[in-house]
Amino acid sequence: MDFTGKTVLVTGASSGIGKESAIQFARGGANLALVARRKDMLDAAASSLESRYGVRAKAYQCDVSQREQVSRMTCLALDEFSDVDVLVNNAGFAISGAVSALSVEDIESQMQTNYLGMVYCTKGLLPHMLERGSGHIVNVASVAASFGLPGIAPYCASKSAMLGFSEGLKHELRGTGVGVTVVSPIMVRTEFFDHPCFENVPRSPAASLGPGTVAKAVLQAAGSPRLEIIVPPPVRAAVWLKHTFPFVINPILGRAFKKYMR
Repeated sequence: MDFTGKTVLVTGASSGIGKESAIQFARGGANLALVARRKDMLDAAASSLESRYGVRAKAYQCDVSQREQVSRMTCLALDEFSDVDVLVNNAGFAISGAVSALSVEDIESQMQTNYLGMVYCTKGLLPHMLERGSGHIVNVASVAASFGLPGIAPYCASKSAMLGFSEGLKHELRGTGVGVTVVSPIMVRTEFFDHPCFENVPRSPAASLGPGTVAKAVLQAAGSPRLEIIVPPPVRAAVWLKHTFPFVINPILGRAFKKYMR
């Protein structure tokens, strides 16, 4: 896809889906605002993108769970690039464990980064998109947004919140020239699973995806009229089955994940 002359802001851009998305946008000619907490990795990514693809790439150290930091970051990015054409809300993480074993802080931190971080970035850039009458917001969620799974209940809640927010916002933005699309992948092989709570989870199960596959969906989403793009597409059938026959699917999922947790 051709993004020549466009500016794309990507959160969680220092690794995984965010980093791969930035690379693919740069290949399409886009200028990049790279956002994450690890500035050394961001600086290296920005330098690499500029030298390899001849685009402008700037690094912005920011914890998206902190509203004040997001406010400063969006102001700096707009000063640097004037406009942001595509916002990719990708930053997120999970802490695995039973709700009874997790601390309130564990649960809050996932909601603050995965959901509120997306809200803060959207609120920071949406007014400028509306004023210009163009733009697209891509929210990277998960198939877990459609399944309440034991062991990652807070993560599921945060991604369900992202999906619901995106759907409501999409209705509000109809006719404004600003779009919203959610990308919902299955398990992706990234640093997401480096947290100690996932030490018993296989890093490369057969059903998992590489970050490049999801990044391609992110680029597709940036110009799509659809609300949600599920990756890979056949998994949409599982989501349909879950919503259509929950009395069949929910017990199966519950038993499978409880066995894993034991």
